[in-house]
Amino acid sequence: MLLNNHSGLILECGTDEAGRGCLAGPVTAAAVILPEKFNNAILNDSKQISEKKRMFLKPIIEEQALNFAVSHVFQEKIDDINILNASILAMHESIAQLTTIPEFIIVDGNKFKDYPNIPHETIIKGDGKYLSIAAASVLAKTYRDLYMDAIHEEYPMYNWKKNKGYPTKEHREAIKKYGVTKYHRKSFRLLPEQLKLKI
Repeated sequence: MLLNNHSGLILECGTDEAGRGCLAGPVTAAAVILPEKFNNAILNDSKQISEKKRMFLKPIIEEQALNFAVSHVFQEKIDDINILNASILAMHESIAQLTTIPEFIIVDGNKFKDYPNIPHETIIKGDGKYLSIAAASVLAKTYRDLYMDAIHEEYPMYNWKKNKGYPTKEHREAIKKYGVTKYHRKSFRLLPEQLKLKI
């Protein structure tokens, strides 16, 4: 069972990202402040639940959260500052969009940079331990998936609607055949034999 609170403070914000390992599209982060008595039997780390359940949970989290925000950091910025820094930037940007200022931040993973004037703690596998991080992981994942579905219409040959930009065999075969798009992360190893890539 996931716990509702980590710090004991009511205004605790959970944050998480989605899309770090993708070859195309943004890295997306969410920040969520849940009410003290929030509970949901389905909510878990977004990777542990189906797409159908994530889409079911999205409006529930949005309606019941005291506050939430989502931020995309796009491929150009990822190429410029690297994926780790871009992931942390996306989390910082989502926290900055909150209209309620949290007293404490809990972060999924083990890497984060100090956020101005708010203490934080990193928690490995936090999205499977705390409800606010799990909620952030679901929002980050669903918002990113919806974005990838939208750009799929522009470049259907890469099948982003299905692979969401992850390095599947199908995605890599399409890169080999069609080259790269403006949505691909040029700093990533898009193909195992990178020299053959048409950029």
